[in-house]
Amino acid sequence: MMNMERIIRVSSLNEAWTLNQERSNVILGGFMWMKMANRSVATGIDLSLLGLDQIEVTPEEFRIGCMCTLRTLELHPEINRQFPGYFANALGSLVGVQFRNGATIGGSVFGRYGFSDVLTSLLALDTRVELYQGGLVPLADFVNQKLDNDILVRIIIRRDNRTAAYLSQRNTRTDFPVIAVAAACRNQTVYISVGARPMKAALVELALSDDAAADPDSLAQQAVSQLSFGKDMRGSAEYRRHLAQVYIRRGLEQILGGTKA
Repeated sequence: MMNMERIIRVSSLNEAWTLNQERSNVILGGFMWMKMANRSVATGIDLSLLGLDQIEVTPEEFRIGCMCTLRTLELHPEINRQFPGYFANALGSLVGVQFRNGATIGGSVFGRYGFSDVLTSLLALDTRVELYQGGLVPLADFVNQKLDNDILVRIIIRRDNRTAAYLSQRNTRTDFPVIAVAAACRNQTVYISVGARPMKAALVELALSDDAAADPDSLAQQAVSQLSFGKDMRGSAEYRRHLAQVYIRRGLEQILGGTKA
């Protein structure tokens, strides 16, 4: 159980950043996973007054505030037009609607959790994070950075006309995924993100040729060969590797055309 001495609803990002430099303080986000941690916190930093719970739509990108809930992302009409069914598949099995109405995209991404469907789905798109001190950073680079005391302000998804598909394997509908796969394509490049390995999501980029586009299984084999897998209570490394190859192939068949398995 988490013990917290006080909560401060900050009036600016600078105030939040200053408070967050103390190791005993923490940004709360949606406070869904964090509340289950066994730790003591001096000050919980609440960003809810900063207007960062909105999604700004421009012709070039989606600018998603860090306090935007996963449910808002899941149901957003313009994002669903850009990526039909993608985020519904990625987020629809996360615990339940009540949970997704509280969990925030900023907390989900900043935590870089190994089980994260959110991170896996965003990584296959042209996504950047906006940090208060660190500026704009590609998500693929941010994933591998060490945790620090900066503040994630926004998630920015470029509208670059890529097609995308999301698939996952779960032992039960609302459980953590055994494996999670996102596949996307733009021009002659495919972007494959695999999460729940059970490590945090990793991205593989592969160039397409006419022959490669006709053989999603070969592309899936190439992608899996560049990734590592581990074991936990939900499955062995060998099982995860097999599942990843199957779901990568299925995702590629969806976005490149062909018979769905």
